[in-house]
Amino acid sequence: MSIKIDFATEHDLPQLADLLTELFSLECDFTPERDKQLRGLRLILNEPQLGKLFVLRVDGQVAGMVNALITISTAEGGKVLLLEDVIVSQTHRGGGRGRQLIEHVLHWAGEQGMSRVTLLADRDNHPALAFYRTLGFELSHMKVLRRKL
Repeated sequence: MSIKIDFATEHDLPQLADLLTELFSLECDFTPERDKQLRGLRLILNEPQLGKLFVLRVDGQVAGMVNALITISTAEGGKVLLLEDVIVSQTHRGGGRGRQLIEHVLHWAGEQGMSRVTLLADRDNHPALAFYRTLGFELSHMKVLRRKL
């Protein structure tokens, strides 16, 4: 079995949209809308200063992804990363691939000089929250608020 983690390409976008459908079906805040997901993925792919799309490939097939958005923190005085859309397909969970994917992204962020990585997870997704804690993530005292425009 061959496992590789790299950046997404235009060719990967349909499979990434499939993964987002799987993810958004699990989360109560979002609804899968393929056209929107493809539009968002293309924006990140075409504007790399905004972020990177990391892809986990198993035997050459897309099996997972992370959307790593780059932002600036005045508290940190530099670039930081916001992880969204972290998912490994159901058929590839449980074998440590999610850990490999996240650790790869964390290593990359460190090499880019980023001082903090923040992620969002559904508050009721207890397996995901436990998984992130094993990777050193801690709960924040901050609360996410959102307003649609």
